[in-house]
Amino acid sequence: QVVTLTSLNLLSSLSLIFAAFVSAVFSSPANRKKRFEMAGPGGKKEKVDKADKADKAGTSGKKKKDVKKETGLGLSVKKDENFGEWYSEVCKHEMIEYYDISGCYILRPWSMAIWEIMQTFFDAEIKRMKVKNCYFPLFVSPGVLEKEKDHIEGFAPEVAWVTKSGKHDLEVPIAIRPTSETVMYPYYSKWIRGHRDLPLKLNQWCNVVRWEFSNPTPFIRSREFLWQEGHTAFATREEADEEVLQILELYRRIYEEYLAVPVVKGMKSENEKFAGGLYTTSVEAFIPNTGRGVQGATSHCLGQNFAKMFEINYENEKGETAMVWQNSWAYSTRTIGVMIMTHGDDKGLILPPKVASVQVVVIPVPYKDANTQGIFDACIATVAALTKAGIRAEEDLRDNYSPGWKYSNWEMKGVPLRIEIGPRDLENKQVRTVRRDNAVKEDIPSESLVEHVQKLLGEIQQNMYEVAKQKREACVEVVKTWDEFIEALNKKKLILAPWCDEEDVERDVKARTKGETGAAKTLCSPFDQPELPKDTLCFASGKPATKWTYWGRSY
Repeated sequence: QVVTLTSLNLLSSLSLIFAAFVSAVFSSPANRKKRFEMAGPGGKKEKVDKADKADKAGTSGKKKKDVKKETGLGLSVKKDENFGEWYSEVCKHEMIEYYDISGCYILRPWSMAIWEIMQTFFDAEIKRMKVKNCYFPLFVSPGVLEKEKDHIEGFAPEVAWVTKSGKHDLEVPIAIRPTSETVMYPYYSKWIRGHRDLPLKLNQWCNVVRWEFSNPTPFIRSREFLWQEGHTAFATREEADEEVLQILELYRRIYEEYLAVPVVKGMKSENEKFAGGLYTTSVEAFIPNTGRGVQGATSHCLGQNFAKMFEINYENEKGETAMVWQNSWAYSTRTIGVMIMTHGDDKGLILPPKVASVQVVVIPVPYKDANTQGIFDACIATVAALTKAGIRAEEDLRDNYSPGWKYSNWEMKGVPLRIEIGPRDLENKQVRTVRRDNAVKEDIPSESLVEHVQKLLGEIQQNMYEVAKQKREACVEVVKTWDEFIEALNKKKLILAPWCDEEDVERDVKARTKGETGAAKTLCSPFDQPELPKDTLCFASGKPATKWTYWGRSY
C-alpha cells in the first residue's frame, strides 16, 4: 500500500510539473501566435502533440489534411477545385442542417436572419404600393389545380399529393401548393364585383413544395422552400404592365443593393415564361465558378387567361362586364444560395453588411498578466457604442476558445468586420479592424470608432458588389456563330448572342447542346439591348435576328 501511494504521489507531482511547464511555454507572447495557429478547426485549443501531428500530416502528402491546412478553416476542398462540395460544406456551417427527407433542409438562425432582413425591406416597399398581406391554405383540390390546362402541365411533374389519412386512402387526393394562382383566384372571383374593388393587391409569405427533380441543392433547388408570392388584379393592362416592372426593380435592389450580387433584368422567352402567363420578366444572376445562370426572381404578367378560367369579372364604370388583368410575382430563399455562391471563398461565407445579422464581431486578445477584465470591459463598451449607432455588433467573450479559433470561426460565418482589442490597443486607446472581404487590417482611435466602422461597412458592401460585377462581366462573351457559341459554352461563359426569337430554334439549341456540351437555354433577353446592326443573323438558325439574348447552362 505504501509503495502504491508513493507511486501515485510521484505521478501526480510529475503531472503538475508538466502542466506548469506547458502553461509557461504557451502563455508567453512569443508563443501565443503559434498557439493560435495550432487551434484546430473542430473547436477548442489543441494540445502540443496534436498540433505537431497535424503539422507533420500537412507535409506528409495526405491530400485532405493538406487542403485543410491551406484553407485555414477545415474545409476539405477549395472553391475552384470542387465547387459542389465546397458549397455544401459552407452551407453546413450554421446556415442549414440536412434533414432526413431528401431536398428538405432546416434553416438555422444564421440564414433565417438573412431572409428576415430581405423580408423587412421588401414588405415595407410593397406596402407603399398598397399591397396587403394575407394567407391561403397549403392544400389544393384537384379540380381547382387542373382548371388551367397550360398552368398545371407546367407544374404537374412537381406536384406532391396527399393520398392517405391514417390507414385509409382519401377518396379525392389533395395537392400541396407548388404555387398559389389556382388556390387564390377562385376567391378573387368572389371578392371582385365592380370597378371599385380594383385594384386588388395581395401578397403572402409562405412555403411551397415542388417535388419531382434530382440533385437537390440547399437554397438553390429544394423540395420545400420559403418565398413571397404577390397576386394582383387590375382594370387595365397598362396598370398591370407598370406593376410588373416596379416589382422587378425591387428584386434588382434585393440582389444588387442588399446581397451585392449583379443581375440582368430582362424578358423570358415563350418557352421559358411562366406556364399560363402572358409574359415573364426576371432578374438573372450568373455563377462564374460553374458557368451557370440562376433565375433570381420573376415578375409575371398573367394577362386575362386566369381571369377567363376563374371568371374574375367586374362591372366597369360604363356598366359593362369586363375581365381583370392579373400579375403574379415571387422571390424565394434561392436568393441566399446565389449570395453564398457569388461571394464565398476558401475560408467560408462572406456576408454583405446589409444582410448580416452580425455586422461586427468584437474579440478580446488577452495576454498573460494583462488587464483581462479591462480588455473584456472595452469589448463590451465597443459593442454598446456600435449598437447604439444602429450597427449590429456582438462580442465573443467565450473563455474556452482561443482568439485564433474565434477568428477562423467568425470568418467561416462571414461576418463583414472583426474588431480585435488587446493590451496594447487598450493602452493606446484604439482598436484593430479586419475586413472579411479583403483581409485589410487597420488601427483606429476609439474616439472615432462609430464613424469609422460605418464608413468601413459601406465600403465593404460596395466593394463586394464591384468585385462580383467584374467577375461576371469577365465571363460575358458575345458570339455570332454556332461554333463560337459552343466554344464559349465549353469555357463556362455567359453568352450574348443575336437570336431570331423563334420557339423551335430555341428547342433545337437545347437539344443539340444537350448531346454536345450539356443543355443550354435562353436566360433572358436584356431590357438594355446593345445595338443590333442591320442584316445581323441568328447564331443558331441563320435567319434574321430580332434581338440580343443571354444564353447558357442554368440551375
